[in-house]
Amino acid sequence: MGPRTDRPHAARMYDYLLGGRDHYAADGEAAEKALAIFPKLRTAAEENRAFLGRAVRYLVREAGIRQFIDLGSGMPTALNVHQIAQGIEPRSRVLYVDNDPIVLAFGGAMLAQDERTAVIRCDIRRPRDIIEHPRTAALLDLTRPIGVLAVAVLHFIDDEHDPEGVVRTFRDVAAPGSHVVLSHAASDLLPETARSLQAAYRAHGVPLTIRDRACFERFFEGLELVEPGIDMVSEWRPTAPADERPPREDVCWFGGVGRVVAPGGAGV
Repeated sequence: MGPRTDRPHAARMYDYLLGGRDHYAADGEAAEKALAIFPKLRTAAEENRAFLGRAVRYLVREAGIRQFIDLGSGMPTALNVHQIAQGIEPRSRVLYVDNDPIVLAFGGAMLAQDERTAVIRCDIRRPRDIIEHPRTAALLDLTRPIGVLAVAVLHFIDDEHDPEGVVRTFRDVAAPGSHVVLSHAASDLLPETARSLQAAYRAHGVPLTIRDRACFERFFEGLELVEPGIDMVSEWRPTAPADERPPREDVCWFGGVGRVVAPGGAGV
């Protein structure tokens, strides 16, 4: 049975919100219903994408990271992780992970000519499958620091499937000096809107669990937070002046970066 294009998928809905072209009618219809509930959802998605770019640039320029795992990478769009990282350090290696066969088809075609990138189909709820995948071993050296990215993906893992455990598994196998980049839809600022948005996604068969700051903070247990710590994605090391950034209520997406430290607290 081929990929279902008559049902919305989170990655393709995100592509629609970002103004991409790699989505189908069902994705656009579901995204429009979500926009009717939270009209600033497109702003939130754009700010989240900008956060991803700033975080990757930080990891390459300041933390010396040269290899990445992008979990739930979604549809290829402008300024993907490998384009950002390799634009600074051409030797950077990036492993993309997603479970949507359509994402894999688009991603595989885009990356076919790049020997420093790969895309694999895995369910991020089973992190050991990713870590032990032969393409992972072929592309990355897990004895050296890596950047693990779970950007706008953990809110699609319900509590039953233990998103904290997913982060913990990567934290525990990552070498000291590795970094974990996370972002997540926030329920704190507009709780009623968050509940309605969550219900709308679930009504279309797209799992969504919007969590509060306390829940998001737990994802970073055992990690050393990089300054400025946890904040709205628009406020994490912003490049735009304060008066040009959107109000926090228009973003409602937490972001943060944590560093893996060696036992005893030494960084590397």
